[in-house]
Amino acid sequence: MTTVDDLGTAVQLTAQVRRVVSLVPSLTEALASVGADRLVAATEWCTHPADLDVPRVRGTKNPDVRAIVDLAPDLVVANKEENRELDVRRLREAGVPVWVTDIQSVPQAVESMERLFDEALGWQRPPWLAEARSLWCGALPPVVRRVVVPIWRDPWMVVGARTFTGDLLRRLGMVNVWELPAHNPDGERYPHADLEAIDGADADAVLLPDEPYVFTETDGPEAFPRTPVELVSGRLMTWYGPSLVAAHSSLER
Repeated sequence: MTTVDDLGTAVQLTAQVRRVVSLVPSLTEALASVGADRLVAATEWCTHPADLDVPRVRGTKNPDVRAIVDLAPDLVVANKEENRELDVRRLREAGVPVWVTDIQSVPQAVESMERLFDEALGWQRPPWLAEARSLWCGALPPVVRRVVVPIWRDPWMVVGARTFTGDLLRRLGMVNVWELPAHNPDGERYPHADLEAIDGADADAVLLPDEPYVFTETDGPEAFPRTPVELVSGRLMTWYGPSLVAAHSSLER
């Protein structure tokens, strides 16, 4: 069977997908919610579900291509932003089918995952996916807060334009200041930003996630004397699997 992934690349699959390698934490958690026994490997960053007992094939940016090929998976799932095109190409050249997702908004994530389950895997959709569509894919609410989201320090980097995180926050009534041309004229997705500019951006809050940089009560808040700081779960702001359901109620609060 031949189908087409999110990038429009043809992917030739066996009749039934029973052996899957996931190179994306969000997708690992999503697939495990339906068929954990069909996951034969994942990356070291795939921390959910916590009890997932599968071989680890290094990280998202440096997967062990040879080890993956040796596992003879029916399909490898990857993501345009999180994984390197070089690794995808090497896997395909070795004869391994790879399905690449492309996700920059919450509705896009839901639709991408629906296609993944329906067209690539041929697995039953999990109930949380329909709930995520109901919670997240409606009309945009009014903007009630201006926020900025640092993701690294020394040098400081923030969430910029056209990102999943920015769209998720907008669907909760928050606008990411660094999506606005006044702060991000080039529309960069994850720009470097001056600390003084972040603290002086007239935001209602600085949201500090615990990934990729692990901001904590003693590492991060002290840098923003003028802006209220809130520590938030990075997983709830950046992952697009089952966490979408919990993210809606938690981040809304």
